Amino acid sequence: MAEKQTKTTALTLPSVLAFSRKLEVSDALMASGLWTDIDKHDQWQPISLHEKRNRATKSQYGAKDEEKSEPNLSWGDDATLPHDADTLRVKFTLKILGQLEEPTACNTPEFEEQVKQLVKAYRSEHQFKELATRYANNIANGRFLWRNRIGAESVSIKVKHGKQSWLFNAYDYSLNQFSLSPDDSNHPFAQLVAVIQNGLQGDGFEYLEITAFAKMGFGQHVWPSQEMVMNPPKDKKTKFLFQLGGCAAMHSEKIGNALRTIDTWYNEDTNARAIAIEPYGSVTSRGEAHRIAKNDFYTLFHKWLKDGEIPVEQQHYVIATLIRGGGFGGNE
Repeated sequence: MAEKQTKTTALTLPSVLAFSRKLEVSDALMASGLWTDIDKHDQWQPISLHEKRNRATKSQYGAKDEEKSEPNLSWGDDATLPHDADTLRVKFTLKILGQLEEPTACNTPEFEEQVKQLVKAYRSEHQFKELATRYANNIANGRFLWRNRIGAESVSIKVKHGKQSWLFNAYDYSLNQFSLSPDDSNHPFAQLVAVIQNGLQGDGFEYLEITAFAKMGFGQHVWPSQEMVMNPPKDKKTKFLFQLGGCAAMHSEKIGNALRTIDTWYNEDTNARAIAIEPYGSVTSRGEAHRIAKNDFYTLFHKWLKDGEIPVEQQHYVIATLIRGGGFGGNE
């Protein structure tokens, strides 16, 4: 058991405090092929975007009577599998970095030293195993596919680490409950957890190549990331999908959000739906912030530094927020 963190009264948050991301994700490229050709690399073709212009109806609440009979013209990007392909391939890379206790920037050396001691104590006691297990779950279950996972007949996840490679049936790993790492160190999932642990604990990094195959059906829709368009001109194209070099793609930020969707500690309900690690537990798609009742990152971080302890579950959350990275400085 690690020694209890020494109490300190130096709680003033530095005006400059930042941590770099420790899960560094690439953008993901999307390709099409046949489920029977998963192992044939030369059989997969990049998915290109195409435009669609549709005439729909106006169905928004509060539409004026004179608008209700008018057409709603839609112009934007779309993406589908070709009619001779039944499977989507999504491929990206992940780098797991160490040296978490080293802030990217901190203008208060005493505070930085306190953070170093806190992270070292956490490493000694927990070895990042709980966090590594949850990150591994979100790789194995294909959460990063987002809408592309829904309605897929089969989803297979291939993970490559150096000369090693592992294959996971995504439906063996729940989106709502996190599987424990098997005691058998030769189990593929246990090996993946160990690699992530090693990356977070070490001074260097670990590198993974992750490829997901989702059997969607011939000609079915696929969902790349959508670009944000601010104040689009009237009667112009309003929906833009993300692409790289003409290939449909998913933003690294969207992939990263899925990987860090491990926070079930915001709620005492043991069956709480996992949300992404965020300082205030924000879920913008639902207009919710789950960590605003003295269980936000800043409150817990200060308490841990001051008292030397907080509940173990909240220790995992605070460390995961530092792994997420970002600027945390401020004036009190």
